[in-house]
Amino acid sequence: MSDAIKHECGIALVRLRKPLSYYIEKYGSPTYAVNKMYILMEKQRNRGQDGVGIANIKINQRPGLRYISRYRSVDPEPIKSIFDKVARKYKKAKREGRDLYYDEKWMKENCAFTGEVWLGHLRYGTHGKNSIENCHPFLRQNNWRSRNLVVAGNFNMTNVDELFDILVKLGQHPKEKVDTVTVMEKIGHFLDEENNEIFRKYKDQYTNQEITEVIESELDLQRVLSRACKDFDGGYAMAGMTGHGDAFVARDPVGIRPAYFYSDDEIIVVASEKTAIKTAFNIEYGQIEEVKPGHALIIKKNGDFGQFMFREPLEKKSCSFERIYFSRGTDPDIYNERKELGKLLIPQILKAINFDLKNTVFSYIPNTAETAFLGMLQGLEDYLSSRRKEIILDHKPHMGDLSELLSFRPRVEKIVLKDAKLRTFITDDDHRDELVAHVYDTTYEVIQKGVDTLVILDDSIVRGTTLEKSILTMLGRLDPKKVVIVSSAPQIRFPDCYGIDMSKMSEFIAFRAMVALIKEQGKDYLLEEVYDRCKADLENNDNENHVNRLYNEFTPEEISSKIAEIVKPADMKADLEIIYQTVDNLHEACPDHLGDWYFTGDFPTRGGMLVTNRSFVNYMEGKLVRAY
Repeated sequence: MSDAIKHECGIALVRLRKPLSYYIEKYGSPTYAVNKMYILMEKQRNRGQDGVGIANIKINQRPGLRYISRYRSVDPEPIKSIFDKVARKYKKAKREGRDLYYDEKWMKENCAFTGEVWLGHLRYGTHGKNSIENCHPFLRQNNWRSRNLVVAGNFNMTNVDELFDILVKLGQHPKEKVDTVTVMEKIGHFLDEENNEIFRKYKDQYTNQEITEVIESELDLQRVLSRACKDFDGGYAMAGMTGHGDAFVARDPVGIRPAYFYSDDEIIVVASEKTAIKTAFNIEYGQIEEVKPGHALIIKKNGDFGQFMFREPLEKKSCSFERIYFSRGTDPDIYNERKELGKLLIPQILKAINFDLKNTVFSYIPNTAETAFLGMLQGLEDYLSSRRKEIILDHKPHMGDLSELLSFRPRVEKIVLKDAKLRTFITDDDHRDELVAHVYDTTYEVIQKGVDTLVILDDSIVRGTTLEKSILTMLGRLDPKKVVIVSSAPQIRFPDCYGIDMSKMSEFIAFRAMVALIKEQGKDYLLEEVYDRCKADLENNDNENHVNRLYNEFTPEEISSKIAEIVKPADMKADLEIIYQTVDNLHEACPDHLGDWYFTGDFPTRGGMLVTNRSFVNYMEGKLVRAY
């Protein structure tokens, strides 16, 4: 993606289903679990590099000994930093314990991070400062094991104010009005309630010490989550552990945020991406299951587990941006979907170049668009094959030599390269744009000046800033006849409020183009009408997306044309055309991930509509603040 945006986080959970001694005997070391957790985290580092955290719980640790360990880091290499610290714990234990390093009881009593339940988190901060305090997992402590709660998640709630007020009405005094606090405290409240209800049920039958064991056995996390999450509006995959060893991974009713798991008689593992599980455990993709929307994978202290519904599932609208950009493309399904996205663009591309493949050079903006580019090339080859068939078998007329026709291949060159070392902070504002123009570099002398059309594929165009300030300036200097910028994603028109850092509508190039068209046609009154309706809906807590009325005034092609006008540098002589993927093609390529609200405004929850209206009101009032 040429316009960098921050996005959703990643989670990893590991549950050993056998005693530590089993893994020591079978794998020759007590480090089996920590090694697996490291791989899961490392293979999901694409999901978060602002901060990292892990937590570990030892089941049935005797009183007086620590049973919860946690490290968090915002160092430049946070994964390495954390696991280096854990490794030092193990090295110290091996040095001091000698042969006892292979003794389960001694290790659990003398070495941190040797428990059976592990929870990891990778953070891309869409909100809040990048500090240790904002790093997951979060810990809610108590002197009763079953009241301790550790939570980490990939989520964003749209109704934080409402959740905050609910906590206040419950009698709590939250320290901050942010979703991490409200989520943690809401689940914690009902975990306390569950403990209290079981205690009251058995207080006349057992001693307090005996009741503790009963509580840990009977505690119903499904009921806790049903009560705690009923007011949540947002996208989430939340993972948690209780102090006595129960664990859960809960997914929102729409299935917006991803969560997958694998289980066998040795282990249960959960991650945000299938490829991390596949790599860590060398299993078949078919063995990896999806946590169902509205369900929680709940793992009991004794190792039993299952998926349990805690909220009624809604129509599944999994985030399509996961497929287009965020998740690793090594997942076979995602790989094929991205190739299909590229292939489906062929009719639009051929029209844009007037079917002149001989004088067209194809390239892409590194590196995430590469897979879609391969699909685009396959689509071009399919087109050429069909043309050859028509000419040879159907005797259609053609220009040129037949041998040239048979040997022709699309011209592919490495045109755009990013110079990652170039810095722009060393100059004043007046000269910064000049340096920004050189963040990307190009391969020279491969374009026939004034003759060739240059087609550049990107996987998404969000703000258009990099196009305008850098890429197009650079490409214009190659003197092509025409430049065609192709996005394998549709036009981003609306803010995301479920975990992607796209909250200010005024930053989107598609929105800027639409507003420019409105004003050019003298329809400014529509902006005021939509502004009034958005304000009324916010006051009445209604949930209709009024901004779509503005977009409906124009075709996607008209908006794309205006985008090209906006981003085209003043000194660029070549013609410029911008092509976006269609929403229909997106759904065809990713049929199981239909979440498209950033493209269509079709938000799956009430909060999404309210965020869109608030974002438009902010724009009209000149407020450069987040909409959630």
